[in-house]
Amino acid sequence: MKRSFKSAAIVAASLLLAVNFSSCNKDPQPTTEETNKAQKEAIVKQYLNHTVYPTYAQLAEKTAALVGNLETLKGSMTQANVNAATATFLEARKWWEMSEAFLFGAASDFGIDPHIDSWPLDEDAFNNLMASPNMIAMLANDEDGMVAGEQLGNALLGFHGIEYILFREGQPRNVAEITDDMMTYAVAVSRDLRNRCFQLEVSWNANAPQAHKDLMEELELNITVNGGNNTYGENMLQAGQAGSTYATFTNALEAIADGCLDISDEVGTSKIGKCHTGEDVTYVESPYSQKSITDFYDNIISVKNAYMGGMEGQRDETLSLHTYLKDNNADLDTKALNAIENALTKINAMKAPFVLYYSDASAGEAMEACQDLSDVMSEVKAEFAKIDRK
Repeated sequence: MKRSFKSAAIVAASLLLAVNFSSCNKDPQPTTEETNKAQKEAIVKQYLNHTVYPTYAQLAEKTAALVGNLETLKGSMTQANVNAATATFLEARKWWEMSEAFLFGAASDFGIDPHIDSWPLDEDAFNNLMASPNMIAMLANDEDGMVAGEQLGNALLGFHGIEYILFREGQPRNVAEITDDMMTYAVAVSRDLRNRCFQLEVSWNANAPQAHKDLMEELELNITVNGGNNTYGENMLQAGQAGSTYATFTNALEAIADGCLDISDEVGTSKIGKCHTGEDVTYVESPYSQKSITDFYDNIISVKNAYMGGMEGQRDETLSLHTYLKDNNADLDTKALNAIENALTKINAMKAPFVLYYSDASAGEAMEACQDLSDVMSEVKAEFAKIDRK
């Protein structure tokens, strides 16, 4: 009897263990597909929180400060105030150039890019404006920048209109050369510039400052995707859900790579290439401040930030296109890293200022390096779709 009882106990214990083991196995385990989706979602979050949002926040802050500097200069025409305005201008300009790897979205959909960053300045139109008392009077009363934004064409607006007032031959302009009418124009254009940079910030980041959101509502500027309820950041984070323009998170990664591709191509083919090849030698970005090469360099920094998992000081390479690609195609990732660094090196080696030395061989080398980077980013974008099919 004791032997039978022991056997029964063993059987019961075995059954209990089997039941418990079976119960444990019923806990849902993430599939490979779910794990991949979570990884890509984390990369997108890192990209938004540590590249897009802080870049646009800095751009909004610096352009608002520029308005203040120019208003101060208009009220007190001193060289010190000119110098202060030029310093703030260059800070704002840097943040804009470091945003150009993500011109897709609001910058394109709302026409903000050409609105605030067209060149060359139309000097004939500017002279006609200065000769029009009626337009100057309208701009003088343009407290919110909407008259400038609606009445002046892209070739008189944005960074390069203000640059024309503040700089000559790479230096702050002599205050004696700046008239009151020129300052009326510059202040109005700076207010419009600030508005459009606030629009970029608010359109991407649902947690942008309320005061910036309020101004967008007051000016009736669009801030959502296709007039819906989502910001561009929310739209990307909702990839795969109804209403998002991204069918999958892979599509979101492809969009990030595509933004890197586009700006690399623009720097190589247009910003450097048009002048260097002789296609259009007037197509010089930032000719008055002579900061063209700085602009090009910061454009490629925007690519690096987007690819490497954040801007400097906020970067997490474990949550980046770089690491995702390295884990799946290490050779292509190495190729991308080398292409980014080569473009930065070649741009940094360009003979300055570009407005005088666009035909120099160093400009040609930088042009080719940026075009190579664009080609590599095209491969990177294509690889993301291949990874999903593996």
